[in-house]
Amino acid sequence: MDTEIKLKGDKIIEQIPSIKDKALRINLNENIYGTFAEIGAGQETVRHFFRSGGSSGTIAKAMSAYDKDFSDAVYGIEEDGRYVTESRLKKMLSHEVNLIEQRLSREKHPNKMFFSYANTVATIDFAKQFKGHGWVGISYQIEPDEDYNEIILHIRFKETDVRLQQETLGILGVNLIYGAYYKYNDPKRLLRYLYDHLDKDQLEIDTINFSGPRFADVDNRLMSLQLVKNGMTDAVMFNPDGKNILPAAILYKKNILAFRGSFRPVTKVNMDMYEKSLKMFLNENKVNAENTLVVFEITLSNLRSDGEIDERDFMDRAELLCSLGQTVMISNFQEYYKVVEYFANYTKARMGLAMGVNNLVDIFDEKYYRHLSGGILEAFGKLFYRDMKVFLYPMIGENGEIITSENLKVHPRMKELYKFFKFNGKVVDIDDYDPSILEVFSREVLNMINHGKPGWEQMLPSGIAEIIKEHRLFGFDPNKVLNESN
Repeated sequence: MDTEIKLKGDKIIEQIPSIKDKALRINLNENIYGTFAEIGAGQETVRHFFRSGGSSGTIAKAMSAYDKDFSDAVYGIEEDGRYVTESRLKKMLSHEVNLIEQRLSREKHPNKMFFSYANTVATIDFAKQFKGHGWVGISYQIEPDEDYNEIILHIRFKETDVRLQQETLGILGVNLIYGAYYKYNDPKRLLRYLYDHLDKDQLEIDTINFSGPRFADVDNRLMSLQLVKNGMTDAVMFNPDGKNILPAAILYKKNILAFRGSFRPVTKVNMDMYEKSLKMFLNENKVNAENTLVVFEITLSNLRSDGEIDERDFMDRAELLCSLGQTVMISNFQEYYKVVEYFANYTKARMGLAMGVNNLVDIFDEKYYRHLSGGILEAFGKLFYRDMKVFLYPMIGENGEIITSENLKVHPRMKELYKFFKFNGKVVDIDDYDPSILEVFSREVLNMINHGKPGWEQMLPSGIAEIIKEHRLFGFDPNKVLNESN
């Protein structure tokens, strides 16, 4: 009898089933039964199920409505005339689920768990300038008498060959279907397993949403955070309702004003900087309110405490920013020029960055750019080469003086470079700031909340203290509040 040899020092390696094994396991389950509808990259997912064997008990139908008129006849006409959209994918999923429910009798198939898998994709163009993207999703049951669950995600291809993109999509599709059935109890792991037999430089997942009875307790903002944390994408966004949104869709051709901060918690200074810089930004040439998006950015490094990301802390910050009606972005960008580059992928319109004096001084520190062949000059070329402006919020100096763009101190070697940008109007002061709040700092407010010290409420925007108390955010404990006399 063979026994597996184990040597000293052996590490436990997680066994990842092959794509064929995943498809076969689904096929061999007599109760999993559904349809495949794939548009734009061939029938890449379903072919794995055909090839693995035993597919007749799993595949009710496989189709590709490639012709636009035919696709419209099946799924309806899109108002914006686009086919690679979330709206299109959702129509495909609901249409196919309804069909299977209509055509198969529940009495005859009492144990069947129906599913519909769909994708709508644009692969790389002939000029190889647009690498392609797509929406992929599954609507499925875990119990025959249970409502449908749904997992929908948006992908961006990184490969520069159509055939490779098609193969990547097929593997992702199998991973999604397998994960939906066999990893639904742990969405974070399900997310990681989407990259089984795939590499991060093949595919980017920049939006994902879970819904349905099995995902009732899933907060999609936390799933977004996992995408950035796992290196699946560089940035994710969610709207004031806390819903994940596709960055490309919301940033497209917009004027963008961005704020970077810890927002732990959001203070009167943050909101004063926001209100005053937005007013100045909207007065800029070619900027109008209807086409302007304000983004509050929190970097991943800002979310780490003791090397680990504190999800509770992240959710507390997100809840406050969303309650103030803000769009939030979580990014992997350490340097400012990277966030500007990221926005530039989606818009050529005007951009603004609002920041405090200390942040601007940091930007002029060469140590952050040693990894670039062109050093700080390369970074500044990327930061300011577009129509970009910094709106600068003052700070109080060590001697009580107000520091602005006129008297801030950068490293002597950087002085002339700074003067160049200042002279060319790339750095402008926020003049009508509120001087009474300049000494409000997030970390001080957080310390007061944690230690039950009174007086922090008036340092925050209206209504924020009430939310913190009601939801016990940032470790607020009503039993720990000290009296004024203490």
